[in-house]
Amino acid sequence: MRKPVVGTAMGLGAALLLTAGMTTASATPPTPPAARAAVQHPVLVDCLWHQRFRPTDFLLACGDGNSILTGMHWTKWNDDTAVGQGVNVVNDCKPYCAAGKFHKYPVTVRLDRPTAWTKHPNVQHFTRMNLTYSDARPEGYTQVMSYPMWN
Repeated sequence: MRKPVVGTAMGLGAALLLTAGMTTASATPPTPPAARAAVQHPVLVDCLWHQRFRPTDFLLACGDGNSILTGMHWTKWNDDTAVGQGVNVVNDCKPYCAAGKFHKYPVTVRLDRPTAWTKHPNVQHFTRMNLTYSDARPEGYTQVMSYPMWN
């Protein structure tokens, strides 16, 4: 007599999972046309391998989170280059990173050298980032810092 109860319970469980899966898929809104059009320009690839277009925040130190761009305002973003202003928030790691303090530095960000992204060859992504500090800068940094972006 227990076999029908177990079979019914398993059947109901499978039906619930199928319904939840269908509901989740149908509840996901389609990508708006404006967002699809925006991706046609080169993108910035973040630490989680997501395409970012004109991000307001961008993590530079993926491993430990000790450097991030915040409050970004982009004045230019085209097929060759992107330029924006924001703040680079950097941990001084004194006496060590877990006990360090974060400091804010105004910065101009320039992205360039777009190329096909290895993960998605039909998507162009910027491969170099230049940070130009307008005044103060983190200890050990030069006025202009250049970083290759991951591919």
